Amino acid sequence: MPFGIRKTAIISVCFALTGCAANDLVVKRQSEAEAKIEHLIQSGKKSEQRQNELAAQIHGQDDRFSLTAAQLKQLQEAVQELRASQDELKVKVALLSQQISTPKVEVVNPAPASRTSQDSGPPAGYVKAFGYYSANNFADAIKAFEAFLKANPQSEYTANAIYWIGECHYSLSDLPKAREAFSRVAENHPTSSKAPDAMLKLGYTLAAMKEKDKALAIYEKLIKSYPSSPAAIKARERLNSN
Repeated sequence: MPFGIRKTAIISVCFALTGCAANDLVVKRQSEAEAKIEHLIQSGKKSEQRQNELAAQIHGQDDRFSLTAAQLKQLQEAVQELRASQDELKVKVALLSQQISTPKVEVVNPAPASRTSQDSGPPAGYVKAFGYYSANNFADAIKAFEAFLKANPQSEYTANAIYWIGECHYSLSDLPKAREAFSRVAENHPTSSKAPDAMLKLGYTLAAMKEKDKALAIYEKLIKSYPSSPAAIKARERLNSN
């Protein structure tokens, strides 16, 4: 083979080898870049997954906190209901005791000095008024409850007495005065055990006065303020029926 042709062939081979090496380097660098990109993608996915896990944990903690708060509110309302039942039970026991000791059905004896401790039972003036109410003597019950409130303005039974005044007026179909009494309990004694019942009866009174929209608003407020109370259950029934 002539020298010139051989030289040309050698140069061509060198160029070919150089080209192959360059191509191998490009492929290698491309592979390395793709590997880095894949690593970044996987790292991003793991970071996103971790963020989602943390978000889920925070959401779960929020749910548990909300559940605990709701359970606490339900317990508080249950305690209120128990106190209300206990108060009225004490009154009825006191009435029975007086009825056993006297031949009269109604409690008409003058009220002695009121007792200040709720544990010692309801004051005699309150028992006397409730006795009139139990005997359906609503007019005298109103007078007796009002006398009790005047003589005992700071009594633990103040909200209860106002509530029963409202019940008396409601039974007598004196709806404006019933509304006034129930409103006083709901607005001035929101922590009283009688507050949910007062709001419910306020709704009933407004409905009887043909003020349907106001009655529905009271039911909604009752459900929001005392969601687990028996009064709220009745309020939901009224809302569902409208």
